[in-house]
Amino acid sequence: MTRKILIVGGGTAGWISAAYLAQMLSADLPGGASITLVESEDIGILGVGEGTFPIIRRTLSRIGLDETDLIREADATFKQGVRFQGWKSNPGTGSDDWFLHPFQVNAQHTDMDLLPYWLLGVAGKVPWAEASTVQGRAVEAMRAPKLITHSNYDGPLNYAYHFDAVKFAAVVRRRAMELGVARIVDTIDEVRLDEHGAIASLQARESGELQADLYIDCSGSRARLIGEALGSEFTSYRDQLFCNRALAIQIPYDRPDTPIPSCTYTSAQNSGWIWDIGLQSRRGVGHVYSSDHCSDDAALAALQRYLGPGASDLPHRKLSFEAGFRKTQWHKNCVAIGMSAGFIEPLEATGISFAEVAVLILSGLFPWSGDYELAAKQFNAQMSTRYEHVIDFIKMHYCLSQRTDSAFWHDNRTPSSISDSLQDRLAQWRHRPPSFLDVDASHDIFDETSWQYILYGMGFQTDIGPRAGALRFYEDAQREFDSIRRQSDKALRVMPTHRALVDAVVADGFRPSRGAQR
Repeated sequence: MTRKILIVGGGTAGWISAAYLAQMLSADLPGGASITLVESEDIGILGVGEGTFPIIRRTLSRIGLDETDLIREADATFKQGVRFQGWKSNPGTGSDDWFLHPFQVNAQHTDMDLLPYWLLGVAGKVPWAEASTVQGRAVEAMRAPKLITHSNYDGPLNYAYHFDAVKFAAVVRRRAMELGVARIVDTIDEVRLDEHGAIASLQARESGELQADLYIDCSGSRARLIGEALGSEFTSYRDQLFCNRALAIQIPYDRPDTPIPSCTYTSAQNSGWIWDIGLQSRRGVGHVYSSDHCSDDAALAALQRYLGPGASDLPHRKLSFEAGFRKTQWHKNCVAIGMSAGFIEPLEATGISFAEVAVLILSGLFPWSGDYELAAKQFNAQMSTRYEHVIDFIKMHYCLSQRTDSAFWHDNRTPSSISDSLQDRLAQWRHRPPSFLDVDASHDIFDETSWQYILYGMGFQTDIGPRAGALRFYEDAQREFDSIRRQSDKALRVMPTHRALVDAVVADGFRPSRGAQR
C-alpha cells in the first residue's frame, strides 16, 4: 500500500526533505510513498547565512541534482571552510589573530597521527590547519577545491557551497517535482487532531481537507504542526549561546571579475560576530549578536563600520532567533525538520545540515508497519544527541576566547554558561588531543578533526610532554609535514582561482575527464 506523506512548508528544509524522500521512498516502487508539499506564497524563505557543510554534496548527489545546475541557477560558489578573524584575543593584538577551520580531513594525506608531533613542535610554528592539510594555503590564495574536469560532487579538496537561499530552494523544488513530488500553493488554516492526539487532517484555505499517513513540519520557527498544534516544547540553550539577533545585508560587487573567497569569513565583534560570504554576483554580509549585550542600533553601526563608506545606504533585514531545539521532534504521526525542530545559530552553518541528517534518519526509520512510537523514540534520541553535541562545539568557539574588551566575551567564559560535557572535554584535552574516542560517527555532525581545528586555532594548550618519550617517529612525521607542504605548493600551481572555476562552470559546465585525478 502506498503511504502518503504531507510536508508543510517549502524553503530549503521542505524541498530537500521532499526530494530526498521522493528518491528514497519512491511511489513508483511497490509499497512506496507519495509526497505532497504545501507551501504558502505569503511566507518567505529565511536564508540567514547561505552556507552549508560538506554533507550537502552527498544529499544533492543522491537526489540527482546536477552540480552544474546548482552553480548556474543558485548563484552558488564553493566553500572550503570558515576563517575566523579576531576571535582569540583583543583587537589590535596583531594580524595573526586568525585561524581556519578547513573541511579537509588531515587523515586523507597520511595514515600517521601527526597531531602529537605538531604539538611537540615538529612542524615549527605553522598553524595546525596549514601543517596538516593542503587546504589551508589553498583557501588563503582563493583557489578552487577542484578542476573543471572533475565529476559531479568530486574533487581533491573537501568542500561545500555558498548560495542564494531563495534560488537554491527553487532549484531543489524543480528537482523534487521531477521526482514526482506534488506541490500545493496554499495556506494551512487549521490542524485537526484525532482522539489519540495525532494529526487527523489539515484544513487548507483553498484546497480544503488534506490527509496523510505522515506529516512533516517544515514551517520554520513557527512550528505550525509540532509546536502550535501538538505542543512539543522548545528547549532554549540561550544560557550557553547568547546570540539571538542578526542583521543581514546584500552587497553587489563593483566589478564582475571580483575575486571570490572560497571560505566563509567571520569577524568577531564586541557582542557577536560578522559573516561575509562571497556569491557569484554579490556578497552576503550579516552581524550576529546578543541583544542582552548590544542594542540593534549599535549592532547596525558595527556592521556599517565593517562594510565601510556607502553601507549606510544599503537596506538590511533584521532577524530574530533563539538557540535551542525540541527534544520531541517526532510526535505521533508528525516529524519536525528544519527550524521547526530547532536552530543553533549561523556559525558553522549547521541549519541545513540538521535538516539533511533528519531526513536521512527518517528515511531509514520510516514506519512502514505503522509503528510510529518506536521509530519516534529512536529518532528523537539521535537528533537530541546531535543538537547537544553541536551546541558544545559552537560554544567552544566562544568560551576559549581571551578577549576582555566586552561583557559578551567575559560572560562566555563564565563556567555556568559552559555545559558539564564541554567542561569535561576541555579538561581531558589539557593532556591529550581530541580523537575518534570523543565523537560518535552515528551522532556527530563534526568529527574529531573539526574539534582539533577550532581548539588549536583558538590557541588551546595540550601538554603531551609526559607522552613524548613514547613517540618514536619524529623523522617520519617531519617527512609527512614536508610532503604536505609540497602538495600545497603543487595545489597553488595547479588549482584555478575560485572565480575562474565558477565562471568556467557557468559558461561551459563541468567536463569530466578520465584523466582527472583526485
